[in-house]
Amino acid sequence: MEDLSCQELVELVTDYLEGGLPPEEVVRFEAHLAGCRGCEAHLEQVRTTIAVARASGEVVEPDEVSPLLDAFRHWHRSRT
Repeated sequence: MEDLSCQELVELVTDYLEGGLPPEEVVRFEAHLAGCRGCEAHLEQVRTTIAVARASGEVVEPDEVSPLLDAFRHWHRSRT
């Protein structure tokens, strides 16, 4: 089984949180998290963002999410 890269993990976070990953991908995802503090922090940031967004009662349209994810990916790549 091939190790998951940080970039791949970032791209899979939403599916992971929604329970949409196949079992073998969950294993790879969680194995990466176990050894990567940066990705563990990213996952917690996404969880917190989701919780805050839900608590706000605001509705975010799908076309508004993509640019935010792209901006985060660009920022994340610039740090690694």
